[in-house]
Amino acid sequence: MSITQYEQTHLAGVLALCEAEEWPTFPADPARAHAVLTAPGVTAVVALDGDLVTGFAYLQSDGHIQAHLSLMAVHRSYRRQGIGRQLLEYAVPLTGAQRVDLVTDTAQDFYASFDHRTNSGFRIYPG
Repeated sequence: MSITQYEQTHLAGVLALCEAEEWPTFPADPARAHAVLTAPGVTAVVALDGDLVTGFAYLQSDGHIQAHLSLMAVHRSYRRQGIGRQLLEYAVPLTGAQRVDLVTDTAQDFYASFDHRTNSGFRIYPG
């Protein structure tokens, strides 16, 4: 298992993970997904088992103080092996940020295993 920065050759694997999670946004437009994963201020990393993308994390950051974990997924058959933690431990220093905010509705126990503070938050949808 290795963790590395995202490259376009990883796109199909990232899209497959999104589809497995029923997250339609990236698979709906692969070119846009690649543009997002390589945009300024974005850190995107993947976990690889050989050529198989077994996980990915996508963070946005100002490069100094604040980062946001926007998406992270690990292939179902690779979960509970420390891959999610490895993805974050690799990616967060690359953001340059001092802290990372995130929203989750499925992995509270996982994120609570990190040094953290819990705050109330909102996700606002325009229009």
